[in-house]
Amino acid sequence: MSSIRVLKTFSAVAGEGSFAAAAARVALTQAAVGQQMRALEGELRRPLFERQGKAVVLNEAGRALVPQVRRLLALYEQMLAAPAETADAMAGTVHLGAIVSAVRPLIQATLALKARHAALDLHVSAAKSIELIARVQSGELDAAVAVREPGTAADLAWTPLYAEPMVLLVPKRLEDASARAILQSQPFIRFDPSQHTGRLVERSLRRLRVKPQEFLELNALESIAELVRSGLGVSLVPLLHDARWPADARLRVLDLPRAEERRVALVQRRDSAKAHVVAALVPELLQPRRG
Repeated sequence: MSSIRVLKTFSAVAGEGSFAAAAARVALTQAAVGQQMRALEGELRRPLFERQGKAVVLNEAGRALVPQVRRLLALYEQMLAAPAETADAMAGTVHLGAIVSAVRPLIQATLALKARHAALDLHVSAAKSIELIARVQSGELDAAVAVREPGTAADLAWTPLYAEPMVLLVPKRLEDASARAILQSQPFIRFDPSQHTGRLVERSLRRLRVKPQEFLELNALESIAELVRSGLGVSLVPLLHDARWPADARLRVLDLPRAEERRVALVQRRDSAKAHVVAALVPELLQPRRG
C-alpha cells in the first residue's frame, strides 16, 4: 500500500500542475517526485499521467483519483489530531475556492484564521461557481464561496453570506436619466449570459422591458467596471459586497426597482471532515472589509 508521503506528493502534483512545482512543495527533488509517481502507477496498475510536450499532466484516471486521495489525507490528519480537538486546536490542510469577486475577502479570512492557528495550512483558488460546486462535490475542495442558484446542489451544506443587488453602472459624466432610458440609448456591456449572473442580467432587462444596444460581452465584473469607468458603455451588474464603486469619482451606481439579487454562500459537503475549520471562516468572511 502506498505511503501517506506518496499520496501527499500525488496531491501536490495535482494541485501545483507539475512535478517541478510539487517537488518544491513537498521538499523533494523532481526526480524523486517522478519516482514516487511511477511507483504509485505501478501499484494501482494504471497510468495516471500523460505527456503534453515536455509537460506531464494528469490523465482521466489521475483526475478521478484526486478527490479520493484528498479524502484519505483528510482522514489521516483527523487520526493525528488530538481526540479532544476543538476550534482552538485546528490543524491540517484545507483546500478552499472562491468566485473571483470573493477571492480577496476569502484570503483575508484565511490569513486571520491562520494567525490564530499556526498549524493550519490553507490553500485558496479561484474559479466560476459551477466549477467550484463540482469540485466541492467531488472532494477536491473542502469548501468554496460561490453563487447559489435556486434549487442547485441541495445535497451540499450552504451557509448564506450576503446578497448583492443588481444595479446599473454608468459613467459619472453621463447625464441624469432613468435606468430604462440609459439602457436604450447607451452601448451595453453584458456579463456572460451562460453564467448565473448573466441570467440575472437578462431577468433584470425583461423586468425593465428594454432591449439594450449590445456592445460587448465579458465574464469579469471588475473589467466591466473599468470599461464603464472609461466611458465606453453601461452595464447591469451585481453590486459587489466590497465594491468601492459608489465612492468612485468616475462611476455612478443606479438602483433598480425590485432588483434581482445574486446570493453568495459558503458551500461544503455535508460529510466534510473540515467542517469545524469552515465554520470558523464564516465570521471572518462577514467582517467589514479591510483595505
